[in-house]
Amino acid sequence: MTENLKRLRTDHVSSLLRPPSLIDAFMARGGGELDEAGLVEAQDTAIREVVSRQQAAGLPVVSDGEYRRLNWQVSFSDVDGWDLWQGSWRGFLENPSTVAEGEQPGQRGRDTVESSKVPATAKLKLRENFPLREFQFLDSVTTTATGKAMLMGPDRVAQMCDVSGSSPHYGTADDFLADVTAIQHGMVGELIEAGCQYIQLDEPSYTGYVDQDTLERIAARGEDPFQNLARAVDASNTVIDGYEGQACFGLHICRGNRASMWHREGTYDGIAEYLFANLKFDRLLLEYDTERAGGFEPLAYVPKGGPTVVLGLITTKDGAVEDVETLMARIDAASKFIDLEQLAISPQCGFASGISGNFLSEDAQWRKLDVMQEVARRVWG
Repeated sequence: MTENLKRLRTDHVSSLLRPPSLIDAFMARGGGELDEAGLVEAQDTAIREVVSRQQAAGLPVVSDGEYRRLNWQVSFSDVDGWDLWQGSWRGFLENPSTVAEGEQPGQRGRDTVESSKVPATAKLKLRENFPLREFQFLDSVTTTATGKAMLMGPDRVAQMCDVSGSSPHYGTADDFLADVTAIQHGMVGELIEAGCQYIQLDEPSYTGYVDQDTLERIAARGEDPFQNLARAVDASNTVIDGYEGQACFGLHICRGNRASMWHREGTYDGIAEYLFANLKFDRLLLEYDTERAGGFEPLAYVPKGGPTVVLGLITTKDGAVEDVETLMARIDAASKFIDLEQLAISPQCGFASGISGNFLSEDAQWRKLDVMQEVARRVWG
């Protein structure tokens, strides 16, 4: 099973647009008009429906749409010393649309890591494995596909920490990251024990090491970008260390995905040689929907016979449905640098990193996933 998952020709990052009924339930819960049991009931209903829709579309891997999440980051939330859950609720209630004043879909938006750092208020200790709770329900309603679990990558968590405000619990980013990594390693083990066969890390931090604005902030703090990159790769690998062969492990590299905006730019060229040679994942989900990603040349650094590269050629930022022939031509162009048998196709990111999601219709979302399936059939059979 695990080996088959590694070579799947289609994928999707995880999040899907929430139906209006679920958005209303979150709003009612935040306003005190619905209790927690009522919200969970609405989530259960919506998840059953979205899983059924994915299976009807023939998707080999399905998610719960991240329908229990206020945003994608709360996969690391039920943790003593880390107030991300309550902070996420406050942020949602203050601005349900997730679009700040002056921001517009399609443009570069503010990076929430820089604007909302959170101090650690105690030594981190896991209270509940939130992705495990998500997976257990997903697994119970999935019949013809494999359910995927998603965790926010450890380096992203560390970037969100206000280390200077975390004394006396943490004095350095390295100390904080070490505890995050250890906790997530345990979370992965619990997921595997529960029968999860596909676990994905979302790690947008990697694109920060080629984004000029982010590099300037790193320099201003007196840090070495390459050392930070190497530390991030080591943390990602440590989360799955020792579990090789027990599940399929994917890693998604993102440039930001809030309300159809993006937060970072820069091609893979500056990090590809180190990144692709050292990441120990089975599937690398790479964004390739715009010129911000650059060309396919860096794929030549992916070890032959190594991970499957999932080309994120289908944008989730708008509702224009891609042309099958155009997507096939792009896959052909990528195959000049990496064997076609090491490639797959997916949307470039999730469709909804938060409650309100990106600016496209549910119909467009499903049509894009249908196009993905058609491309895979025509390219790989």
